[in-house]
Order: sequence, then structure tokens, then C-alpha cells
Amino acid sequence: MKFIVSSASLLKKLQLISGVISTNTVLPILEDFLFLIEQDSLKIFATDLEISMSTTVEIDSKETGKVAVPAKMLLDILKMLPEQPVTFSINQDNFAIELTTDTGKYKLAGENPDDFPKLPEAGDTQSVDMPSEVLTHAIAKCLFAVSNDELRPAMTGILFELDPSELTFVSTDGHKLVQYSRKDVNVQESAKFIVPKKALNLLKSALPTEVTNVTLAYDDTNAFFTFQDVFLSTRLIDARFPDYGAVIPKDNPYLLTIDRGLFQNAVRRTSIFSNKMTNQIVLALAGNQLQLSAQDLDYSNEASEKLDCEYDGEDLKIGFNAKFLNEMLGVMDGNEVKMKLSTPTRAGLLVPAVDEEHSDLLILVMPISLNV
Repeated sequence: MKFIVSSASLLKKLQLISGVISTNTVLPILEDFLFLIEQDSLKIFATDLEISMSTTVEIDSKETGKVAVPAKMLLDILKMLPEQPVTFSINQDNFAIELTTDTGKYKLAGENPDDFPKLPEAGDTQSVDMPSEVLTHAIAKCLFAVSNDELRPAMTGILFELDPSELTFVSTDGHKLVQYSRKDVNVQESAKFIVPKKALNLLKSALPTEVTNVTLAYDDTNAFFTFQDVFLSTRLIDARFPDYGAVIPKDNPYLLTIDRGLFQNAVRRTSIFSNKMTNQIVLALAGNQLQLSAQDLDYSNEASEKLDCEYDGEDLKIGFNAKFLNEMLGVMDGNEVKMKLSTPTRAGLLVPAVDEEHSDLLILVMPISLNV
């Protein structure tokens, strides 16, 4: 069995799905790509049993067949090759693979493709179509607030909440929470499910920069994302997401409006002098002025800055984790942001200063006690 393919085209497609592959797996076959040759196209699969991805590249061949190819070795040689046609010759008796280029030959041992795990297929599912930018924005805005705590599995992914009136994405780690909603997606059936962090990182990397249609299909155990020639399936997190609505304060009467860039840069500068354990930064609001301050008593480091702002509320001093605050300001859009506050012990809310036509973003951050 033989086929010819562009080295650059093949490398690009392999890199697109190679993030699925785990290097510390107990099943050696999971360190391989599955190649499915169908005359003028090569379909490539990768899986870690929880997440699977596939894509297609054009080839020159008159044959059909399949083989499992060691992923790391193939990627390493393709990265070192200049753009050129590469001929793959596969012995279907022992699965030996020979790569022939203009200047050399490379042999590697393939594996029996029948040992490759059977990949999940979208069967009896519900589905919704959406522009790729919806997913791109949702992942970018929510991913930083996803927890890494495996003891709380529900928080290690993003909640997809489908409703005929809107599509909502929520993430939280117990210290911060993001709620991002879109009203420009046509949802037929209501549903809720949690997509794991790794799958979303892979999806974010694979989504094209140009806007394209993405079909999301789902059942009780899996979600399937299809766009262009890419297919990603992931097992859903089987856990109950926290009742996030109960922790979002309904009445935060004090309103701070401030230039986002100036605020974020001041947070970054001041946080350099904060305690490295707490990353605490103190916001003191009085009149139309915001003072940011931080100190590390262990090393006698301290800093303070003053910024002009619009503030409607009583004088207030409240502490936050500067790292969290910086991440939140980094995912906000627009030149200005609003911060809704109440007391030094209640959560603060960050929202865009200007409402978007088809989307809503709310970010919650828990305060740090000022006596820490």
C-alpha cells in the first residue's frame, strides 16, 4: 500500500490533533495516529479514550487501507523536512512503514490498526449550529476560571447551558466565576452538560481564525464538535455543576467605571509588591478616585497608585487577588469596564461598560479579607 502526500500539509494536520495523544498511557497504541487511506484522501485519528479527534488531508493514491503510526517519531521527522512530496509505503503483513523523500529513506515500525480503539460516533443526538466565533469567545472568556481540582470534577470543565432564548457558558473554581451568554444562536432543545478543560483547549487551538459553522451534537455521555474537516468528540463530565446563580449577588449598589487598560496595568505594577502567597491588592474608593495598594511585610515591599475613575457609592476599601483581577480584565472587551461592589466581604462583579448586542458577560471575584 502506497500514497504520496505533501510533508507540510501532513504536518499541519497532524499537529492539529496531536494534542489529544497522551505520552504516559498504559496502552502503547494510544501513542499512535490511525491512518485510514481512502484513495485520494487520508483520514487521521487520535484518541486518549476520553477525547478523540480526526481530520483529513489530500493524498495521491489509488489504494485503500489502514495502519497505526507512531506519533512522536512521525512528527519529529516531518518537522525536520523541507516542504516536499513524501511517499509512504506500508507493508500490510507486518505494518512496516517506509518514508521516501527527495534525499532519503526512513523506516519505522507501525502497528496493527485493528488494535486501535473504536472511536465514538454521534448516533441519537441533539444538535445545534453556531458560528465558530461563539465558541472561540466563550472558551477564551471562561477557560481561566476552570478549576484544576480533580476532587471537584464538576468544576474542571465549562458548563454549556442550552435554552431556546440563549446559549450560556459558565466556569468557576470557587474563587472566581464567569458567565458568558449568547442570544444569536438558535437552540431548539434545552440541555445542560459539562465539557472538560482538555477538550476545550484542543478545540480552541483547532478552531479556524476565519468564521465557519460548527455543529455541536450531544447525548447523555458525549459531545461532538464538527467543523470544516475536523471532528472532535469528548466524554462529558458526569457531575452536577454548582448552583452558580445562588452565589451571584443580586444587589451590588456601588458602581465603579474605569478605563480597562489603565486599571489592568496598575494592577500588574502594584501586584509586583504584593505578598506572593496571597497576591493581595487593596482597592480604596473615595470620590472619583481609586487607590490601588499592595504590600509584603516579610520583605518590606509596598506600592500604591492612584487612578481617576467614576464611582457612585460610599467610600470602600476591599481586597482582591491581583492575579485573578488581572486575568479577568484580560478577557474583557472594550475600553472601559464596570465593577459592581457592596461590602468588603461580598463578591465583586466585573461587567463590560457597554452592553453587547448579542452577548452578555459577567465575571465574579471573591474578595480577600483585609486582615490577611
